[in-house]
Amino acid sequence: MDLELNYPSVPGQNELLTAGLAPLLRPDALGEALRPVGAAGTGAARRALAGLVSVDACNACGSCDSCDSCGSWHADAADLLFAGNGRQAIAGALSALVPPGQRLGVEELTYPVVKAVAERLGIVLVPLAVDEHGLLPDAVAAAHRTAGPLRAVYVQPRLQNPLGVSLPRERAVALVAVLRRLDLPVVEDAVWSFLRPGSAPLAALAPERTVLVDSLSKRLAPGLTTGFAVVPAALRERVAGALRSGGWAPSGFALEAAVRWIGDGTLASVEAAKRADATARQLLAREVLTGQRLRSDPGSYYLWWELPPGLRAEAFVAEAARAGVSVTPAAAFAVDPRRSPSAVRVGLASPPLPVLARALETLAGIAAGRGEQARGDG
Repeated sequence: MDLELNYPSVPGQNELLTAGLAPLLRPDALGEALRPVGAAGTGAARRALAGLVSVDACNACGSCDSCDSCGSWHADAADLLFAGNGRQAIAGALSALVPPGQRLGVEELTYPVVKAVAERLGIVLVPLAVDEHGLLPDAVAAAHRTAGPLRAVYVQPRLQNPLGVSLPRERAVALVAVLRRLDLPVVEDAVWSFLRPGSAPLAALAPERTVLVDSLSKRLAPGLTTGFAVVPAALRERVAGALRSGGWAPSGFALEAAVRWIGDGTLASVEAAKRADATARQLLAREVLTGQRLRSDPGSYYLWWELPPGLRAEAFVAEAARAGVSVTPAAAFAVDPRRSPSAVRVGLASPPLPVLARALETLAGIAAGRGEQARGDG
């Protein structure tokens, strides 16, 4: 029972996607979709994806591109760039902003792919402290003053992976103030943000320095490997150049499919179903794991489990594996391996609900002491 990988799928999803693809399979449409495209994608894709990530947080005026007071943000189609998938979009942004040997600030527990990308690119990761609300702005300022300046910050403001927390607006405003004072660009990972609709991104507060990265793999399906980034004009050519030199070009077919699924309402329907599904899975997890120290969002597809005292994460993971359940230890997310807490991330998205319930019950049994080898002296 896999509670490591986190690829949500909902009933009826494949039927919806199939119906949306049918017009694309006509010879004329297919021929157009199979043409090569570059990082700039197509005009239709830029318009569709800009509309997808834009946020209308109020109806006060309806005319602003971004609004510090209400959090509305309307992405400009000209700012869209594309990659083969979300990981490539992240790699392109980091490669453009942080030269080899230079320092990138990241949350002290972060998306493991960022750790791998940084190692490949020769980027030095600097762990930044977080609390129950997410990244601490003062930690960014302190890291910038210590052992050399930062060149950029990578952050997941909404449904942070692995913690599941989201920055409150006051914290986001304070973070932006620090970034502006230090003149630092920020890479905002918004891959899971579709589970919190209407929540404004950092790009609404600091559009001039924010590269917002997203993809369609979680929104729709992992096989739809389309990543994209909203990049301010001052940084656009650098990021586009990094995507080109990295060989991270998007698929024209995937872009055209995305345009059609957005236009006909398929994507909105699948997103709504996944939001309901994630909520149901969180409720199930909270019920089965009652009494455990859990951290997450009610609408998230994963949760952070701080294990009981004396229960070591690696031993717990090993005992769970022997019972047929896979979870991810905190060490996979820790930037500094010396500061890895005794915790695990539990992915809720992949198994059917009855299977998920059995897996969680197995984990609860191990935590309760029925898996003695997971104890600190085991």
